[in-house]
Amino acid sequence: MSTRTAGPTGPGSAGTGSPWRNWAGNVTSRPVREVSPASAEELAAELRRATRDGLRVKTVGTGHSFTSIAATDGVLIRPDLLTGIRRIDREAMTVTVESGTPLKRLNVALAREGLSLTNMGDIMEQTVAGATSTGTHGTGRDSASIAAQIRALELVTADGTVMTCSEKENPEVFAAARIGLGALGVVTAITFAVEPVFLLTAREEPMRFDRVIAEFDQLHAENEHFEFYWFPHTDNCNTKRNNRSAGPAAPLPRLGGWFEDEFLSNGVFQAACSIGRAVPPAIPAIARISSRALSARTYTDIPYKVFTSPRRVRFLEMEYALPREAATAALRELKAMVEGSPLKVSFPVEVRTAPADDIALSTASGRETAYIAVHLYRGTPHRGYFTAVERIMTAHGGRPHWGKVHTRDAAYLAEAYPRFAEFTALRDRLDPDRLFANDYLRRVLGD
Repeated sequence: MSTRTAGPTGPGSAGTGSPWRNWAGNVTSRPVREVSPASAEELAAELRRATRDGLRVKTVGTGHSFTSIAATDGVLIRPDLLTGIRRIDREAMTVTVESGTPLKRLNVALAREGLSLTNMGDIMEQTVAGATSTGTHGTGRDSASIAAQIRALELVTADGTVMTCSEKENPEVFAAARIGLGALGVVTAITFAVEPVFLLTAREEPMRFDRVIAEFDQLHAENEHFEFYWFPHTDNCNTKRNNRSAGPAAPLPRLGGWFEDEFLSNGVFQAACSIGRAVPPAIPAIARISSRALSARTYTDIPYKVFTSPRRVRFLEMEYALPREAATAALRELKAMVEGSPLKVSFPVEVRTAPADDIALSTASGRETAYIAVHLYRGTPHRGYFTAVERIMTAHGGRPHWGKVHTRDAAYLAEAYPRFAEFTALRDRLDPDRLFANDYLRRVLGD
């Protein structure tokens, strides 16, 4: 056995181990012990041991969720030893990867093999299982979330069974477990669809808010991947259009890319956020300067170098998925709310899209979707802003991102998701004793 264990192990010592904190620092828990199994079989043994000890179990990757979805006072499983590519099948065009593999390592390894995922989010620090289990997504007219690119997965259930799930094997589990919230078992391996590596041309361009709203449907229809950022307290947006290109590659110049992506978007922005937190009345002036600092640019590169960007400024985030046709009305209401309130918002609002998919608890399940995400610098009081935003989003039938701040409960979510009962029935079957329960899952799924 190569499992690593840390912390006290007795059933009476719940919550007495080393504290765990998420990336944003807003969630803390104190598990009894941490373990790092090196295989599905070792993990199954740890689950049986936890059951004997009367302890709950949660798995955590890099802690990029802003909710307490991974928090536990029982056993915390770290997938540090469950990393790497198991196999590449060039005939089926799939890659099978261990669940603890960071997306950034997967992206680099695939590129080296001349392969790529079709779509991805804008950061790649998360583990593949953490990203898919919470519904991490990018933006796309035709291509959906990372979880929608899963073709099979390996799941260890509460009784220690190692289960392979796909459209052919255990299809009812596959339909739900691609975005399983850690409620159905522990994912130990994922098989993704891949394709030959391709080039994307990114066109980034400032645009006025009213124009983006007026042309939103057209911009969505005309581009494979469209997104934009609106800077509160201004009428300024920054748009980004990513489309496949025949080449040639024309990456960002090393110095120019560093200046905008690191110096401005991280270094200067960090300083501006710190000033804004200390002196909130300065935020509107800072926003006006920030929104004009990034210039138009066009570049062509392989997918992960276009889709993703470094995010070193820590923040809290709320994101809601709306029916796509409701996006512009919600954005107008959001802008009017900010302008008519004393709120001072230092972070831009991010807007992305996704096609409908067939995953039970996907935020895009069964409907064309627009995502509206709001952020605040870490340490800034967030309740007033997030509460006002949530009121707007829920009035439009919004579904909260599972890994981002929200206050919705099972009663609301059962109405928002037509297949909610299908998911909870499967949970009853796979985890009847709630080995994988915690306070967050009790709130969003019921008990």
